[in-house]
Parts: sequence; structure tokens; C-alpha cells
Amino acid sequence: MSDPTLPADPQHLDAESVRATVVRLDARIRARFPARNLTRLPGQLIEVIDHLAQRQDVWHTRRRWLVMTSRVGIGLVIVGFLYALVLIALQSSAAGEPHGWDWLTVFESLVNDAVFAGIAIYFLWALPERLQRHGDLATLQRLRSVAHVVDMHQLTKDPERLRSDFSSTTATVPLGMTAIELANYLDYCSELLSMIGKTAALFGEHTDDRTTLATIAGIEDLTNNLSGKIWTKISLLPAAVRRTAAGPSAEHL
Repeated sequence: MSDPTLPADPQHLDAESVRATVVRLDARIRARFPARNLTRLPGQLIEVIDHLAQRQDVWHTRRRWLVMTSRVGIGLVIVGFLYALVLIALQSSAAGEPHGWDWLTVFESLVNDAVFAGIAIYFLWALPERLQRHGDLATLQRLRSVAHVVDMHQLTKDPERLRSDFSSTTATVPLGMTAIELANYLDYCSELLSMIGKTAALFGEHTDDRTTLATIAGIEDLTNNLSGKIWTKISLLPAAVRRTAAGPSAEHL
């Protein structure tokens, strides 16, 4: 029996496998920390993945119509430009008459028409990709926000607070976790950040837009850096546990 969390194509990510992994992570977090607000975050990722899958189905059909419309528009622009060339040629043929156009005016009109036609063709040609980019960037911005929310959840989870000689203040937020629970909590935060990066990578499977790919790379760098901070905390947990078990006098031995 195949694992639903593994992609069917080993060379490409697919939304179903990423979604299955997030659903499994959601169940693990709820089973261990049912009262923690961290349980709200996997659902947001699942919503983004479902939105992406639905959007790709709709966009596939819409894109064909947009491409056809833009190509028809380009054809009309080219026809209009050729018509303008014919008019310029007819007007330039009368240049020898007393009231005919001079060549400077003809050249200026030709350059203006060519520039405006080129701008219109470029805009119409890039219109489908530009509309897709707009939707992708809006969703990617949501993923970036979720990554920062994950970082906020782990921000106050400091392993040093498990030390027996830790001195709290009136502003100290209660940790309410054992060392094992804290390790699991931080590990779940790291996994969430990893899945945010994988969800962002899904947007790169069906586009070659440079702006979108650069945004995806930025989100992956962000999640990797935040995950690195979390694993630094996890690496400090054994020392904090040893100090807790040994008591405050152990540091003076």
C-alpha cells in the first residue's frame, strides 16, 4: 500500500501528497496539544492547498480563453499598425505636392505608431501570465504571514526557562511544559515551517514566472532560517534538562 504523503511522481511535488502530510501533522498536534493555539495553523495550510488545487482547475480553462483573447487583440493591433503604414505610404506619395507631407512628419508618425503597437503587443502577450502572477503572489503573501505566526508561537518557548535556577519576573509568560513537551512543541513548529515551504513550492510547479519563483525562494529561505532558530533551541534542551535534574548546586561543582 502506497504512502499518501509521498508524491506519485518522485521528481515533482503534488498538492495531494502535501495536503496528506499536513493533515497527518494536524492530527499529531491535536493529539498532543489539544488546548494549544498551534492547532489552528495546519488548517490554514490546508485551506491554501485546497485553494491552490481549485484555482489551478479554474485557471487552466480561464487561461486558454485569456490566451485566445490576447492573441486576437495582438492580431487586431498588427492589422491596425499595417493599416497605419498604408495610410502613411499613401500620404508620403503626395510629398511632392505643394501641400504634401514632408518626410520628417512621415517618419515621426511611423515611429509613434510602431512604439504604441509594440507596447500594446507586449502588454497583451504578457496579460495571462501577469494575471496568474497577481493571484499567486497574493496567496504566497498569506503563506509568509503564516510562517511569521509560527515564529510567534515558538518565540517565548525558551529552553533556559527549564533550568532550576531560572528566575522569573512578573512579566514572565508561564511555560507550562515539561522538557519533552517543549521538544515536541518546537519540533511541530519546525515541521509546520517545512510544510509552509513545501506549500509555497507547489506554486513553482506550474509557472516559470521569475517574480513568482523569486517569491517562493524567499519564503523557503525564511522558513529555513526560522527552523534553524528552533533547532538551536531543541539542541539546548538536553543541557537544560541536566541542569534541572542536578539542581542549582550542580553548576558549582
